[in-house]
Amino acid sequence: MSNYVLAIDQGTTSSRAILFDGTHAPVATAQEEFEQHFPQSGWVEHEPEDIWQSTLTMCREAISKAGVTPGDIAAIGITNQRETTVVWDRDTGKPIHRAIVWQDRRTADACAALKKAGNEPTVTARTGLLLDPYFSGTKVAWILDTVDGARDAADAGKLAFGTIDSFLLWRLTGGKVHATDATNASRTQLYDIHEGRWSEEMCDLFRVPMSVLPDVRDSADAYGETVPDLFGGAIPICGVAGDQQAATIGQACFQPGMMKSTYGTGCFALLNTGQTAVASNNRLLTTIAYQLDGQPTYALEGSIFIAGAAVQWLRDGLKIIDNAAEAGELAGDADETQDVFLVPAFVGLGAPYWDADARGALFGITRNTGPAEVARAALESVGFQTRDLLEAMKGDWAGNKTGAEADTVLRVDGGMTVSDWTMQFLADILGAPVDRPRFLETTALGAAYLAGMHRGVYPGLDGFAETWALDRRFSPELDIVTSERRYEGWRKAVRRTLSGQDLL
Repeated sequence: MSNYVLAIDQGTTSSRAILFDGTHAPVATAQEEFEQHFPQSGWVEHEPEDIWQSTLTMCREAISKAGVTPGDIAAIGITNQRETTVVWDRDTGKPIHRAIVWQDRRTADACAALKKAGNEPTVTARTGLLLDPYFSGTKVAWILDTVDGARDAADAGKLAFGTIDSFLLWRLTGGKVHATDATNASRTQLYDIHEGRWSEEMCDLFRVPMSVLPDVRDSADAYGETVPDLFGGAIPICGVAGDQQAATIGQACFQPGMMKSTYGTGCFALLNTGQTAVASNNRLLTTIAYQLDGQPTYALEGSIFIAGAAVQWLRDGLKIIDNAAEAGELAGDADETQDVFLVPAFVGLGAPYWDADARGALFGITRNTGPAEVARAALESVGFQTRDLLEAMKGDWAGNKTGAEADTVLRVDGGMTVSDWTMQFLADILGAPVDRPRFLETTALGAAYLAGMHRGVYPGLDGFAETWALDRRFSPELDIVTSERRYEGWRKAVRRTLSGQDLL
């Protein structure tokens, strides 16, 4: 029996393929970075063909490394960078514009106009989201308004819109399947997360024809088969989830109150709220964590736009490190008497501030400030932002559950978690335990699990949860007085960074 599962993990800066065996252990991995495009300040784009070719190549490489055949692979699971928007021609399959990435801020004015008109309460009530250029709705409208003839073609049913999962599904199935799952649909601002369907009201508000929208399915479902020529044989596609939801699944956060935080390009924390869609009083998002057998499980989410990207800035922008692994070591050499704060609002600030016009700033520098202090500030900014999210989440969750249930251990994953220095600071500033699992690629694992569960290769939720294994728990070591003083310094720095504030 086929007992391998191939996970496609299509991220913001790279495409990765991991082949898992029947015990969901990784047996082969392939990864490739692709080019980032920055046409203007605050604009971020990807070439969809780069995404497709890198994904296809990495899948073939992983299969080859493992020495298996398509017949040995029970299913493919897809996880993807969310909100990134692609519009393509249904006849040719070719995109009509570069993909507009989730980090992109070009539609900030459009969001501000919708907010000024009083639309945000309705948008939040239907979709669980706020009016921000982060999401897909205004991105789709921008493409249709900007590309010559695009809006007419969309109205005529000639164009298709999708997040990256939909685009990959289309290509993998040779244009036979135009679909997405509920988690990705819930990030578009066009999907009613309570009714479980595309919202005509939201489509009218954002001026997106419903004819361009994909079908919405469960996160574990039959999504069709790959074109045989791609891998030498057809492989069923049986799982799809946005990257942060896939990580929630990979971390086995299946019980209400469980929380995970993923540290990649950005940082995204999700708190499972079960079958209750908790409305936030702290400008967090209400979203779908996963959907199985037609039943959505909801979550509160806080999104930080810049986490690992701050380390990339140290490497590529300031050139004070040669690789990301050096950041923690350099930060460890910093002068601890200097309170230097980096607010990495390179593309605005996410939750709980949601300020699209904020820009980055470095505070507290002196003549003695050097690369070590800047590296420390960059890594600490991730911890400070995570505390912002945790404080907001606990406030919302405590309003719906008991205080005891509001306290939870944080499960972490993603590239930045390999840094012991960063994880220890995270525990210190949160004043709470931080658990790092043995297998850090939980996003890919979540996608593989969805596909494998659907095909009967992997067990149900309870059985999968029993396999979660701890690598290390980081417990707070910093005294609370120092922790609170540092956090208040961060809050002051953020207030000075928010748009509309007079820094002089």
